Amino acid sequence: MIEAGQITEDMNVVGSDGRSVGSVDKVDGDNIKLNRKDPEAGGVHHFIPLRWVESTDGGDVRLSKPSGDVEAEWTEAGNVE
Repeated sequence: MIEAGQITEDMNVVGSDGRSVGSVDKVDGDNIKLNRKDPEAGGVHHFIPLRWVESTDGGDVRLSKPSGDVEAEWTEAGNVE
C-alpha cells in the first residue's frame, strides 16, 4: 500500500490508461485533493481515494483505474463523505 507521505504537492495524477486527471493539491485524510486550476478540474477541487493509488513511479501518482472511470467517480469538494 502507498503511504500518504509518498504523495507530494503538484505531482501529476494519471489513470491506468496513462491520461492525466490533474495534479495533487494535497493529501487530505484518506483522499488526494486535486488542484482546481488544472484543465481537467473545471475550476473545482476533486477528491480521489488513496486506495485507488497503484504507485508513485517517476514522479507521477499512478492510479488503478482508467481516467474516464476516475472522472466519473471522483468527488467534488463539499461532497466528500
